[in-house]
Amino acid sequence: MGSIPAGGTLKKTMIRKIPTPVVEVLKKIQENGFEAYVVGGCVRDLLLDKIPKDWDITTNAKPFEIVEIFPDSFYENEFGTVGVKVEKFIQNGNGLLKENREHDVVEVTTYRIESMYSDRRRPDEVKFAQTLEEDLSRRDFRMNSIALAIKNQETKNKKQGVNAGFEIVDLFEGQKDIKNKIIQTVGDADERFSEDALRMMRAIRFHAQLAFEIEEKTFEAIKKNAALIDHVALERIKDELTGLILSDNPAEGIEMMHQTGLLTHIIPELEKGFGVAQNRHHIHTIYKHCVLALKYCPSKKIEVRLASLFHDIAKPQTKRGEGLYATFYNHDHVGARVVRKILTRLRFSNEITEKVTMLVDNHMFYYNPDEVGEASVRRLIKKVGLENMKDLMDLRIADRLGSGTPKAKPYKLRHLEYVIDKVSKDAVSVKMLKINGNDLMKELNFLPGPKIGAILDVLLAEVIEDAKKNVREFLLNRSRELESEDLLKLREMAKEKIEEKKEEDDQEIKGKHWVK
Repeated sequence: MGSIPAGGTLKKTMIRKIPTPVVEVLKKIQENGFEAYVVGGCVRDLLLDKIPKDWDITTNAKPFEIVEIFPDSFYENEFGTVGVKVEKFIQNGNGLLKENREHDVVEVTTYRIESMYSDRRRPDEVKFAQTLEEDLSRRDFRMNSIALAIKNQETKNKKQGVNAGFEIVDLFEGQKDIKNKIIQTVGDADERFSEDALRMMRAIRFHAQLAFEIEEKTFEAIKKNAALIDHVALERIKDELTGLILSDNPAEGIEMMHQTGLLTHIIPELEKGFGVAQNRHHIHTIYKHCVLALKYCPSKKIEVRLASLFHDIAKPQTKRGEGLYATFYNHDHVGARVVRKILTRLRFSNEITEKVTMLVDNHMFYYNPDEVGEASVRRLIKKVGLENMKDLMDLRIADRLGSGTPKAKPYKLRHLEYVIDKVSKDAVSVKMLKINGNDLMKELNFLPGPKIGAILDVLLAEVIEDAKKNVREFLLNRSRELESEDLLKLREMAKEKIEEKKEEDDQEIKGKHWVK
């Protein structure tokens, strides 16, 4: 334990990942006679050779002193954290750390010691500490309690030029935990979780994101204190759950929530499926199937992953009968209502809630190439929106793989993609023209009869050649011109181009989706 001299376990290549504005903030605080360290998750990420998303600095300077050093800063909280505005981060060879922003912010926080957490959410009061050791001792996990200082003294090296020195302060063996891929609290786990119960959820989120194991005593403390999560604001829980769901190992995170008892408090509806058998179409219980569907979900979108986890959420209450022939009629529609309640309760946005609800409500869509025609596919597209069809397909793939089916996309799903692609093309049918037969009779006083269909076919042939012509005004004017043509001539004009173009598009789309 203690300080590690420059050149310790942190490589110089990792130091270069620290944006220049962060180094400048550190140095400016030091130049004003104060201590300053990069601390927390950003140091952990550097040790893991990752690019941190946020940068935090801890210092013995008081908030008003930080504001004096950095006039263009803001102090709007009770926790001793000052937001210092800096130029946009530019990583060496890695581009911008964040996009679409005018500036970046480095959070600078005074060393502090937190008192009791009466509501299990926030400290009753924040007291400023005198030393870095006091500050590090209050942090959640050992891997997040490492501090890094950039030294003002620069050393010259003929081969490498000028390099700033640095030191790591690791008082709680955080580097050891990172090396061994272990998550454990700083000090007593019961105390850390009683201070802020969200730390239990955070431990599981780190487990899912980093693939680190939770140390035994820390794990047992989560099980022991799981009920304390009820005291935490749902908005904070939602943020941790989102990070877990979007991680590389979301299914392991959900399973860890189950094992520790947190799932019962956060998503009890999912727990209802634990141990509940399905029918001849499923080898897994409802709970296991949902978790596996999340595991195999091919999408990285939060909405599709949540839909994969929740798509069969209502099967326990819709189950009728037992054994191989049990049924779950309407579990999709009932599930949509359950999902809406869950996501609303957890404070997810209306946009995410609506999208997940829609996917769950429609995940049982039926498609068989021999039975379902293009009209049915058009109705499905109209119902869920063309922009959502890819997500619905990804949900179906997750459902299949979560059921133990080895093939993610069988022929009929590939054929469905082909038909979706086909019917969504611009003007591959008369129905996709900007005018119809009624327009010709109403606007141009054409008489009902086969000639109207022939004119529309000619218009389609021309629009297939040039999609820009599919404009109402052009099509009406062109129809006036065609009205004088003979019916047989009109049919001959349309036939050759339409058949040629349809066959060309058909073969292209079939080849794209591997169907004959």
